[in-house]
Amino acid sequence: MIELIIEQRRKNLGGFEVGRVLPFAKRRMVGPFIFFDHMGPLDLAPGVDRGLDVRPHPHIGLSTVTYLFSGEIMHRDSLGYEQAIRPQEVNWMTAGRGITHSERFEHARVHGDHLHGVQAWVALPTEFEETAPSFSHHAGLDLPQWSDVGVHGQLIAGSAYGLTAGARTHSPLFYAHLDMEPGATAEIPSEHKERAVYVATGAVEMDGLRYEAGKMLVLGAAASRVKALERSAVMVLGGEPVGERFIHWNFVSSSKNRLAQAASDWKAGRMKLPDADDEEFIPLPDEPAPPPPPMS
Repeated sequence: MIELIIEQRRKNLGGFEVGRVLPFAKRRMVGPFIFFDHMGPLDLAPGVDRGLDVRPHPHIGLSTVTYLFSGEIMHRDSLGYEQAIRPQEVNWMTAGRGITHSERFEHARVHGDHLHGVQAWVALPTEFEETAPSFSHHAGLDLPQWSDVGVHGQLIAGSAYGLTAGARTHSPLFYAHLDMEPGATAEIPSEHKERAVYVATGAVEMDGLRYEAGKMLVLGAAASRVKALERSAVMVLGGEPVGERFIHWNFVSSSKNRLAQAASDWKAGRMKLPDADDEEFIPLPDEPAPPPPPMS
């Protein structure tokens, strides 16, 4: 059963547009997933302007999960990691108490590129919000694959379909990519209370209705199946809720005071930039952080 349909909203990130899905006014999170951006598809010509790059910026209280269908992005962070991500690979960065990173299109500047992928944010449970930051890259056996009639699946994170992915997660969740042939059907894992299906390309059928690319279908607790009406890339995700979370810019926390502190730290230059990318950064936006709760 579908509880809510969320259609992506186009958002300009300064150089290119993404389809913003989460957070949404009527549904801010699905399990621990608090942010979901559909990047592209976008053709980048050789010599593409550096203005498209995502300059160094900070995060707290979350893990970023970057997954590409096509293209290449270079990641650099304040822990010293420098790692290109390519199709069917995962960059998993846990911000915890604070990290900075950049994402640049260096491959495209030389060769041109066709960029298409998804970046999600996973909110950390309260006891891990201030954990030490970390970064890991995953490919191959870290991302188990399987095939069923007309469906080729790849597990991105967590546990589902009898498999477990390599990235360390801090709460129960699942996240997978299903490449579906026309007419193929796939089961949506039902172990968790909150689940969703996102149609990245193609069109699918659920509960007897057709849904085109760019829509997230938030599901009820009952077991569900999805059917591809044409060749489709479908993302399935979900997990256990971690509690209410607030967002200010790139910061996520259960505490509005902590968001204000992170904003102050960034504005004052107290967060280390990546060693290999420290000559520029994205300034703090003008909008204020959410006000702290009233004193009791």
